[in-house]
Amino acid sequence: MRVRPVSLLLLAAVLAGCVSAEEQRELDEQKCRSYGFTKRNDAFAECLQRIELDRRAEFRDRQAAFDDWDRPFVVYRPIVVAPRP
Repeated sequence: MRVRPVSLLLLAAVLAGCVSAEEQRELDEQKCRSYGFTKRNDAFAECLQRIELDRRAEFRDRQAAFDDWDRPFVVYRPIVVAPRP
């Protein structure tokens, strides 16, 4: 069986988004260190907290946008009737 390159690219793209909790924590710590914060510091902990809160807010926004697809919508098309002369 031969696998198409497009399906391999799609699979790679899907798997690239998968990050474990430990990997995500390490990425967040690297980001805070790049801002100049040092470990075992209140500012470092606050940086990590802000990153997590931002991630949760983005998730809620995406979830709310997705939930809007379930709502019914009304298509309004006015019919213009011209008066008879």
